[in-house]
Amino acid sequence: MDGGGLERQIAGIAALEEPARRALYGFVVRRGRAVSREEAARGARISRALAAFHLDKLVDAGLLAAEFRRLTGRTGPGAGRPAKLYRRAEGQVAVSLPPRSYALVAELFAEALDGAGPGTTRALRAIARDFGRRMGRRARGTGTPRAAPARALAAAAAALEPLGFEPAREAGELRLHNCPFHALAVRHSALVCGANLALMEGLLGGLGSPALEAVLDPRPGMCCVALRPRARGRRR
Repeated sequence: MDGGGLERQIAGIAALEEPARRALYGFVVRRGRAVSREEAARGARISRALAAFHLDKLVDAGLLAAEFRRLTGRTGPGAGRPAKLYRRAEGQVAVSLPPRSYALVAELFAEALDGAGPGTTRALRAIARDFGRRMGRRARGTGTPRAAPARALAAAAAALEPLGFEPAREAGELRLHNCPFHALAVRHSALVCGANLALMEGLLGGLGSPALEAVLDPRPGMCCVALRPRARGRRR
């Protein structure tokens, strides 16, 4: 990372030092879509003017992106001015002092695995599934009976939150609003998404909830996997 790049990364993290700004950023991220100044102000429990000031500072820091859109759906004369909306920016902010290049070694590993053949890919998925199963067992607790679907989804969310997946309940399923491996998934989607799916399958197995399943359901800006109730005819 060059000096300018390091300064931008540090400035991005420093922008979150202010509590109101941090609350606004967290609210926008949790919504998973573009939000208006009014909505963000209500979510952070501050005035609209203060929210507008801090939201624009987050845009300047590269943490949020702004867009303009009419919320009424009306067009033409009398439709009013487009509202300024905010969503999480595409880039990421990370600082390591002294510099470390874990992203580089991850890319090298992914390149090697991609070219190593199906046997290696199966081994990766088996390891990911076993890791997920251990996570699920820890979340479930030793000797705890199998959890009902709603409790299993809550336990899965609690286990995945510290890993950066940003889980959120939506319409009875668990969506993962962030892929912690996004940069690799863009270039090695089959490898990374397959490992993610195996990880989530193992997690549900460890939680002991056969009424749930992990499925590939990629959506823009989200992890490629979702956790949802299994169709009745497909329950094991």
